[in-house]
Amino acid sequence: MGTETVTVIALMIAFVSVGWAVSTVRRVKKQILEMADILEDIKNGNGNRRILSETHELVSLLAYKMNDIVLSYENKLSACHQTEEMNRQLMTSLSHDVRTPLTTLIGYLDAVHKGITCGKERDDYIETARRKAHDLKEYIDVLFDWFKLGSNEFSMNISTVDLTELTRNILIDWIPIFEDAQVDFMIDIPEQPFRVRIDPDGYMRILNNLIQNVISHSHADKIEIALSEQSGNIKIVLSDNGVGIEKEDLKHIFERLYKCDKGRSEKGSGLGLSIVHQLVIKMNGTITADSVPGQGTVFTMQFPLID
Repeated sequence: MGTETVTVIALMIAFVSVGWAVSTVRRVKKQILEMADILEDIKNGNGNRRILSETHELVSLLAYKMNDIVLSYENKLSACHQTEEMNRQLMTSLSHDVRTPLTTLIGYLDAVHKGITCGKERDDYIETARRKAHDLKEYIDVLFDWFKLGSNEFSMNISTVDLTELTRNILIDWIPIFEDAQVDFMIDIPEQPFRVRIDPDGYMRILNNLIQNVISHSHADKIEIALSEQSGNIKIVLSDNGVGIEKEDLKHIFERLYKCDKGRSEKGSGLGLSIVHQLVIKMNGTITADSVPGQGTVFTMQFPLID
């Protein structure tokens, strides 16, 4: 092959290479301009836009990374909007659940102070005011529990405890309440110790909230609480024979501010079961709820046993 032929072939290869390079640069430039347009659209609020690219293209890795960033941003923005909506609901709930009993409380106390009532009616007014004050305190206690759980300063005092003995001590205080509310109770706690690592105060709050939920909302006349060992865990089952919870409501039962509409009173913050759920998770446990409308509800918790 002559020198001229080699030169011609080399020139042809060079021209082809330059043409390919120019074509590639133009294509990449076009894709980058399209990316810029899409990102500008996303910046203006259209979070559904995505950068399309074939896997073999030079900009594909960049496109995929950008899509991941946009998706992450959209998820965080959605969570932020949900938090804002939750806070709005919380403020609305605060306005109603705090101001209403407080206004009523002031009204009864003003009537007594001004001497508008006397005798038995005066005593009834004072008793009503006392109950309203306790309801208000209970609501505020729940609210502070929620805020503490959500703060960075929240900490738990985890220690090794005998859960059977702790549960007995908690339930002793509930027996007169069950009797006063005419709720039959059955408590099944084994004699043998079950040792777990939890926050005793947190566990007391969990059990109290669950029982109070039954007393306040279920309209049950029977409650059962049982402890048992299951696959290296201690299982705590709390069941009632109340009105139960609808299937659709059951999906959201542990969500903040969620209140079931059917078979439940308006009293309550909508925070109690959410607090229960968070405390259980923070103590390395699990909790589930099962219910049949008209027959009752079962809450089941489990915590890991230790040797």
